[in-house]
Amino acid sequence: MSRPHPFSIARWWSIVLKEFLQLKRDRVTFGMIVGVPIMQMLLFGFAINTDPHHMPTAVIAQDNSEFTRSFVAALRNSDYFRIVDSLPDEQSGRAALAQGKVLFVLNIPPDFTRKLVRGEKPSLLIEADATDPTAMSAALAAVPQLVQSVADKDLKGALAHFNGSAAPFDVNVHRLYNPEGITQYNVVPGLMGVVLSMTLVMMTGLAMTRERERGTMENLLATPVRPIEVITGKIVPYVVIGLIQATIILLGARLVFHVPMVGSLIAVYCAALLFIAASLMVGITLSSLAQNQLQAMQLTVFYFLPNILLSGFMFPFQGMPLWAQYIGNVLPLTYFNRLIRGILLKGNGWLDLWPSLWPLMIFTTVVMLIAIKFYRNTLD
Repeated sequence: MSRPHPFSIARWWSIVLKEFLQLKRDRVTFGMIVGVPIMQMLLFGFAINTDPHHMPTAVIAQDNSEFTRSFVAALRNSDYFRIVDSLPDEQSGRAALAQGKVLFVLNIPPDFTRKLVRGEKPSLLIEADATDPTAMSAALAAVPQLVQSVADKDLKGALAHFNGSAAPFDVNVHRLYNPEGITQYNVVPGLMGVVLSMTLVMMTGLAMTRERERGTMENLLATPVRPIEVITGKIVPYVVIGLIQATIILLGARLVFHVPMVGSLIAVYCAALLFIAASLMVGITLSSLAQNQLQAMQLTVFYFLPNILLSGFMFPFQGMPLWAQYIGNVLPLTYFNRLIRGILLKGNGWLDLWPSLWPLMIFTTVVMLIAIKFYRNTLD
């Protein structure tokens, strides 16, 4: 019986060199080694902010006086609020909140100044989109301090006696859609998009690369099928899988976390179908770029990281800088989060959902065309 050869530094070093050469040839792996930490540092260092500022705010000014203008200026100067629109009535304010155009609506009643100078302690109303309680808390906590700043500035001279120990006017805050500020109402619906995005993109990407690795792609090449037929035929089983996952999450949200479901379930499944199609098209495109299943998984990670971090799922979307919001507005998960939360928590109808539906439709169509193009290149 021969004795085993002793450990050889030369043989060991040759194996090390071989692995480095393979990594050098595998550009996707090398890009992931360098790109993932850089991406995470940029996103967490610059884009992620749990204390959002300059959140869009609309004003319904039925009383335009020195006092009301001072309060609006105080809102703007607090850095939490950014006045973006002036609305005519309360109905317009509710519509802007439902569609996500603004996060706050300040309602100034028509008799505010008259009651203030009479010492009747009038009230202003701030309606807030509280679907994301984390984004709202700091801004609403700063509102009482603004009352005193306005009183100190404007209640002077003959009106100084109104600026006493008690505030001269109140600001009532009405938290819409999630008045208790329950975090699960915001997180659990958003989890549907995260699960669908992660599983469907990865499963579709692996399915296509598996065809090439096993040599079954040649069988498809020999058949008289069109690329659009192959692509759509392959995604049908995954559409069913996505709908099953969506149903499981909806049941868990309702039965376990008691998430309110104000809107239509038909609208929920229509939005889910559109998002499932978008995710599957992304998976097919990534699989056409990848040479093997490992590369397909790596590309999925590159796609998934910005989706989960910049879509408003984990961190307030309005708290990110503008460049991060521009990136987030390209990602399908951003729009699906708005759709699913709008349907379940706000009871949005089709008119309110349209601002988030059409970008998702365009994304799905564009990615489908790209997938078909790359699939043709794969066949060639």
